[in-house]
Amino acid sequence: MRRRGKLLSEAELALWRQVARTVKPLAGRAPVEPEPEVEQAKPAVVPEGVLPPAMPTPVRPTKPAPPPLVPLERRMRTQLRRGQQSVEAVIDLHGLRQDEAHAALRGFLRLQQQRGAKLVLVVTGKGIAGDVTYGEERGILRRNVPHWLRLPDLRPLVLGFDEAEQRHGGTGALYIRLRRSREAG
Repeated sequence: MRRRGKLLSEAELALWRQVARTVKPLAGRAPVEPEPEVEQAKPAVVPEGVLPPAMPTPVRPTKPAPPPLVPLERRMRTQLRRGQQSVEAVIDLHGLRQDEAHAALRGFLRLQQQRGAKLVLVVTGKGIAGDVTYGEERGILRRNVPHWLRLPDLRPLVLGFDEAEQRHGGTGALYIRLRRSREAG
């Protein structure tokens, strides 16, 4: 089996077969079977007395990847709606440039995590309705904050996030669930 001009190793083929067995095909489609390997990768013949080149050692990540971000649980959303749960802190990013807003958000989330907060509210605003003039984009913070929350500098702080209830700003605000601080926990 070829992948962009390269032969797949036995380990790669085994991995592909394992993954292919776990995938449910779309309705009306046959299951995907790996193609039989036409060309076998041949081991290199090394003359006696000549050492083969050293294989590079695989680089292992120093930290495991954080779990994926998740929306708020139904129970917490219900408690928020009923007033049984409240947000512990609020930051309003209205009127800030993107770089200012990103820095403010980062500092706010770090501070709240250190204080032991579990749920905070970030108000991004909905953007100005109407025509876009001079290449400006409207609602840029509303679109970028969810992206920022997934970046490596904020992932260690954020457990998950979701759109706020209407009384807290609706589509112009986000509830953010914070991870426990290692220092506080």
